[in-house]
Amino acid sequence: MTTTDVAQTQQPVAEGLFTWPPTADRPTRLIGSECVDCGLVSFPAAPDCVRCASANSKERLLADRGTLWTYTTQDFRPPSPPYDGPDAFEPYAVGYVELPGELLVEARLTEPDPRRLRIGQAMRLTLVPYTVRDDGTEVVTFAFTPDEESADPEEETA
Repeated sequence: MTTTDVAQTQQPVAEGLFTWPPTADRPTRLIGSECVDCGLVSFPAAPDCVRCASANSKERLLADRGTLWTYTTQDFRPPSPPYDGPDAFEPYAVGYVELPGELLVEARLTEPDPRRLRIGQAMRLTLVPYTVRDDGTEVVTFAFTPDEESADPEEETA
């Protein structure tokens, strides 16, 4: 499937949250902002700084790997609204992932089993399905998944 095909059959949940479309030489990155005056990094990108109120910010692509700072699981279907997911509910996890030297990002986690998650675990950014529109277009959003490539082999055998 080509990038053009992906763009026609998938679309991001919102413009400006992450780079789109992903390609082999340009993987998905979250789009944040950095205050030019005080250096605060924000996600999602914000035109004004919440720390110093400066309107002088610049776009910044955030790290695509981080560390699981904390998490919780959602084991029952939340009320609607605000929940707008499918009627057939499947448990999921959400957490804060610390992007080194940047900030904590609240995000859905791809691993719903709390026994397979641990604070300090290496995580990487990924895209996951959010919903399918009536025209068949799949809407995708960002999430973090355990980063098996960065796992410490000694930790896994301990």
